Amino acid sequence: MTGHVAATMLGSSIAIAAIIGMAFALGMAAKTPESAGLTVVPLILLPFVSSAIVPAAKMGQGFRQFAEYQPFTPIIESLRGLLAGTPSAGYTAAALAWCAGIALVGYLWALATFKRRA
Repeated sequence: MTGHVAATMLGSSIAIAAIIGMAFALGMAAKTPESAGLTVVPLILLPFVSSAIVPAAKMGQGFRQFAEYQPFTPIIESLRGLLAGTPSAGYTAAALAWCAGIALVGYLWALATFKRRA
């Protein structure tokens, strides 16, 4: 296993852990079990409005601005660069910062919700 593949696996694991933390917080904040499943739908749809399928430069003006500044674009671009063997320090740093921020917000939100309900 090369270093780029290992870094890609590690980056994917970090992103998945951050998203699971936010999904957990969204589920904890929901009032009913039925609404808990629906609260994560916007989080699931975010990758589709990123550079995952179409490069941001080829999108329309409104979509491009949104895609460039949402958390999944740097995550996807850093993983794409790692798999291609041409990692970008800027995208990787932004992806790690987004993941850390999402995980921290999710953890603190879930903790506060749990303490309030307990």
